[in-house]
Amino acid sequence: MSNTTNDLRFFKVILSSIADGVFTVNGDRIITSFNPAAEKITGISASKAVGRKCYEVFHSDICEHGCLLERTLKTGVESIDQPVNIINNAGEKIPISISTAVLRDDDGRVLGAVETFRDLSAIEHLRKELWKNYSFEDIISKSPIIHKIFGILPDVAESESTVLIQGPSGSGKELFARAIHNLSPRRENNYVIINCGALPAQLFESELFGYIRGAFTDAKRDKAGKLAAAEKGTVFFDEIGELPLSTQVKLLRLLQQREYEPLGSAKPVKADIRIVAATNKDLREHVSQGKFRDDLYFRLAVVKFDLPPLCQRREDIPYLVDHFIKQNNARREKNILSVSPEVMDILMRHDFPGNIRELENIIEYAFVICRGSIIQTEHLPTEFIKSGDKRIGMVHNPKGDSLAKTINEQKRIEEILKNNNGHQGKTARELGIDRTTLWRKMKFYNINPKDYHH
Repeated sequence: MSNTTNDLRFFKVILSSIADGVFTVNGDRIITSFNPAAEKITGISASKAVGRKCYEVFHSDICEHGCLLERTLKTGVESIDQPVNIINNAGEKIPISISTAVLRDDDGRVLGAVETFRDLSAIEHLRKELWKNYSFEDIISKSPIIHKIFGILPDVAESESTVLIQGPSGSGKELFARAIHNLSPRRENNYVIINCGALPAQLFESELFGYIRGAFTDAKRDKAGKLAAAEKGTVFFDEIGELPLSTQVKLLRLLQQREYEPLGSAKPVKADIRIVAATNKDLREHVSQGKFRDDLYFRLAVVKFDLPPLCQRREDIPYLVDHFIKQNNARREKNILSVSPEVMDILMRHDFPGNIRELENIIEYAFVICRGSIIQTEHLPTEFIKSGDKRIGMVHNPKGDSLAKTINEQKRIEEILKNNNGHQGKTARELGIDRTTLWRKMKFYNINPKDYHH
């Protein structure tokens, strides 16, 4: 038996034994071989596939435009693990990842190309199950604090109770407010957003309550306000901590009596609305400072949710990254798969003073720069990398092993412990690590927090 025959036999045995689909084509993209795994994934037998054009077999979402196999044949450039969807013989959409390479003879002449593809159906199913567990409406979280809110949100939405959502800017307050409306009996009616910090005090009341003709110099005709537009629906007062004290009195009347007076009118108007409010301020502190009415606060906070900052729910970061990648892929018609492990490590260590909105902006920036399928460290904003370098754990040192052995780290931990009077929680937050990591490092350096109490 010749060496060529042996090589061919071994080649067929190998192709028959692997779980990935493999097929080869000639220069005209006509299939010349089709292994058993390819038969199983596509539902098409090798006898029916061989001799046909590849796009007649696969019907993928890139066959008409952007065929990777065609590009590889023309340019010689390989493709690796590119996600696409194909339609199998039963008409079902199957998610796969494909890789392509040129086939050449001993003299370097192009004979055709080979494509390998992996069925991602099981992975996609698992991903959807995970998303089912960690998403609610448009809110994504694995955090126990957020899941506790998920548990009561439908009941809160069904009620007519006023809801106050407190949390730092960018923490997702608007999403929770929208979810309350979407889950409520008022979902078919208007959802009106009022930004309490966006309008000057003198314009705020006319926008909110409306006015009648002659109420002021330029009032040539009656105009309904935003409360009228929200009739039988929901009004979301965003950043209600910015509401002027003069308007707070009128909003209190709205909550107590469910009525208001348009500017220039002495006749009250009944309001059938649900009120949800949000703030990035501590309203109780504002009450103590005389900046917010205590009676209005208690009327608003019938149900109160406190959303934690992203740095206190780091377990959500990978899910949010995946979500924002999918969003940007759809908007920008790109096909980015994920971020690199190094990038994920940087993100997991970052404090995110801008919270979820900051993470969203970072991913959007990376999409503009990234031309491949994986977001790398060089695709992150420059100022983000620089700020990361100042933090413990250094972005260029993902595992932190070498940094953990330096005397500089020990001095920094001791310095911050001293500044925080030995408080480990505050020290961990300032260092950008969790308390468990801080405890491990303190044990490594034999640091006793009691030594730093003033």
